[in-house]
Amino acid sequence: MNVLGISGSMRKNGNTAMLVTAILDRVQEAGIETEYVSLADLDIRPCTGCEACRDAKWCVTENDDWAGVAQKMIDCEVLILGAPTYYYDINGQTKNLIDRTYSLFHDRRLSGRRAVAVAVCADRGGERALATIEGFLNAHEFSYLGYVCGRGYAPGDVRKDEQAMKSAARVAKTIVRYLRPED
Repeated sequence: MNVLGISGSMRKNGNTAMLVTAILDRVQEAGIETEYVSLADLDIRPCTGCEACRDAKWCVTENDDWAGVAQKMIDCEVLILGAPTYYYDINGQTKNLIDRTYSLFHDRRLSGRRAVAVAVCADRGGERALATIEGFLNAHEFSYLGYVCGRGYAPGDVRKDEQAMKSAARVAKTIVRYLRPED
């Protein structure tokens, strides 16, 4: 798979999902393979800080859905990670996913990929949510292809955010140019 889009929202068809899929749809229209994952129906438990991953080279917490998502992140060329903004930062489910990738940090297993950060907020705090996602991407040595910050509260509101939709289209073009420089 080339491009993996993850929506960390607990609303399966919410604004974060809409913004992530708006990017993915444009990339797919260019003939590039994409995959979409919603964390809404997944159980991703928090990191316990046990440090056992240093030796195991993988998170030792079992019996949840983290490993499947982590493997998709390892396998992709471009990651689009989206999260809703809760109290001026990303939501807990997305943070659990990010924290558990500490187990991949030791051997830089995510390094060298490209990434896009997506945040959606009702009013304010989207910039801080983006900064949290960017911190994750920088720590894992992703190359940054851009970001999209959208506004929306009720389902579908983000589609009315013209700037966010333009940014989504622009980021999708950047991904296509990266993956298909000859086009």
